[in-house]
This record gives sequence, structure tokens and C-alpha cells, in this order.
Amino acid sequence: MPPMAISTHSGFSDDGFLGGRLQVLQPEKGYRAGIDAVMLAASIPAKAGDHVLDVGAGVGVASLCLASRCSEAKVTGLEVQASLVLAAQKNTERNDLNARANIVEGSVAEKAAALADKDVAYGSFNHVMTNPPFYEQDKIWDSPNSSKATAHALEDVSLEEWLRVTCAMAKPKGTVTIIHRVDALPDLLNGVEGKLGGLVAYPLWPSAGKEASRVLLQGVKGSRAPFKLASGLVLHDEQGGFTTNADVILRAGAPLNLGSA
Repeated sequence: MPPMAISTHSGFSDDGFLGGRLQVLQPEKGYRAGIDAVMLAASIPAKAGDHVLDVGAGVGVASLCLASRCSEAKVTGLEVQASLVLAAQKNTERNDLNARANIVEGSVAEKAAALADKDVAYGSFNHVMTNPPFYEQDKIWDSPNSSKATAHALEDVSLEEWLRVTCAMAKPKGTVTIIHRVDALPDLLNGVEGKLGGLVAYPLWPSAGKEASRVLLQGVKGSRAPFKLASGLVLHDEQGGFTTNADVILRAGAPLNLGSA
């Protein structure tokens, strides 16, 4: 029997990102990447020769968005679910980004030596980005879809440990960027205390006058610069379409400068 192919006929949808420049296979059910992944990738200040780690890469949307924008940087994605790793590797291939992006199977719960064997060594990345699982396991009901449950629950790793490993992956003076719920910001700040400085919290507002539901937090390893709260970005205009500033990121792949020190 031939190996199972990932296709739109096997529970995967084929979705366009960056105005259709990227075509991404992702599960029709369970956790699905969207605006968060694109904004996270846009906020990484990578330059030629840099090596970026995407912790919790899923099907590779953030990794591929960054690889598409930064043609002379290398991106490694770390993902625990084998089915998503397979999809991410397929997505990398079908978007002709194999030379820039590589998704490997692994968990932040693994020992440092085991991760190093996968080319995911502590202190070796110029930039690290992550969209951590949203909820701790003992605080939620299990999702009937195991993929979604794993993506949104820190099953074996606390948020504190997730952030510890994420920060440890960055080189001195490297950046670490996190996207999460706004109400998790206090926990994020506690988790990176003593590890990152020059922190910038950058809210993403659904529309003018509405409360932000997501926040980008970016800091520099070893920096002592003070915390800053940025004005953030409004995503939708009064008609429900994307604002000009959001559209140029989501459709044209423009960078998003958070202004970390």
C-alpha cells in the first residue's frame, strides 16, 4: 500500500496566506493557523544569515511566512505532533522553501541533548518566536479533537517552562517574540523576568474602540532596557475589512516593527 498522501481529500484544507503567495495544507478540524501566525512572523527582525526558531510550529505557517519574507535567513520549526510535522514538511516543499525552512519533530519537554541532536540547541538562535498553547491542562475541558487539545493545552509543560526553554534557545542579544491572549500578559512577563529586557508589549486590536484580544511581546536576551507598551495595531476598519496597515502585512508580507531595544 502506498504511503498516505496529505491532500484536500484526507481531512486537510488548502489555504492561502500572504495574498496567495503561500498555499498551506492544514487540518480541517482542530487548531488552524490564521492571523496570529502571520503577525508573529512579520514581527521578527531577521536579517541575512540569521537563524530563527519557531517553537510550536504547527503546520509551519509562521515559519513559512518568515522564510518567504527573509530570503537569506534560515528558519527551523519545532513541533511535537507528528501529523502536523508531516503537513509542515509538505507545505515547505510545495512552496519551494526547503532551502530556507525545516520543521522537525520535538518537544520543549525534551532534554537539551536530545534537542541538540535535532539541530535545536540552546543558545544557538538569533531570534526565537512562539505562539504558546493557550491553556493549561488542568484549567480546561479536553477538546474532542486531540490536535486542537494539544495545540491549545500545555499538556506536560507549564507556560513557565515553555517560556524558559524558548528564552534559553536564543543567543545573547537575540530576540524572543511571543503572541498570546492579552489576559495572559502578566504570566508572560513573569515567565520572561530575568531572561529578557527591552520588552515591548504590542496589542492587536480587532477594531477601533474594541478591547485587544491578542498581544505580541518581544524582548532581547540579556538586555536591561525598560519595558514599553506600544500603541499596537488596529486590524479591521469600520466596514469590516482590514486596515491599510494590517493589510500590507497580511496580504503583502510586510514586516511589523515592534521597536524592542
